[in-house]
Amino acid sequence: MKEKIISILKAPLNQLKKLYIWTVRWAETKYAQYALFAIAFAESSFFPLPPDILLIAMVISDVKKWAVNAFICTAGSVLGSLLGYLIGWGLYETAGKFLVNTYNLQSAVELVGRKYAENAFLTIFTAAFTPIPYKVITITAGLFKIPLSVLILASIIGRAGRFFLVAGCLRVFGKKISDSIEKYFDIFSIIFVTLLIGGFIALKHFSK
Repeated sequence: MKEKIISILKAPLNQLKKLYIWTVRWAETKYAQYALFAIAFAESSFFPLPPDILLIAMVISDVKKWAVNAFICTAGSVLGSLLGYLIGWGLYETAGKFLVNTYNLQSAVELVGRKYAENAFLTIFTAAFTPIPYKVITITAGLFKIPLSVLILASIIGRAGRFFLVAGCLRVFGKKISDSIEKYFDIFSIIFVTLLIGGFIALKHFSK
């Protein structure tokens, strides 16, 4: 059983380690903020990985810019949610279904639709702040014609709360966290993978 678990985690761990090394190097270039905006934008509609990993690397690289980078990450993510909304609103039969099928979340669409009927703002905010895959929320917001003002407001509050919290913690505990990430990267990778998988599982059981 132990060997099976290790084999399952080995591939994503290796990919995450490569991504971590890449983002740390990228964070030290003059194009880092453009990359952060682009990844945050894409993650809200189709990109699989959250922008937090690049945000963390950038804040650790230059802690003085923690608030600026958190703002850039928030702006990119909120603007990206509009693309997700557009995909759900007018392109669901093509691009929307392709993305939903890619992440194997067909059943989640109906569940999210029911949650929107109960409280659209809280549904969007919860996904914006937690590891629940945000792209599915933005796409279904367009599909179920949720008011755009609700999507934008909930996204701003949720995304800003999340990214400023992450960057703010690094601002206060940056050196200790940086050393810990370098020393215990495999453990952090497992936690990261668990959060990603847990977010998809949580979305599938959102209606319970």
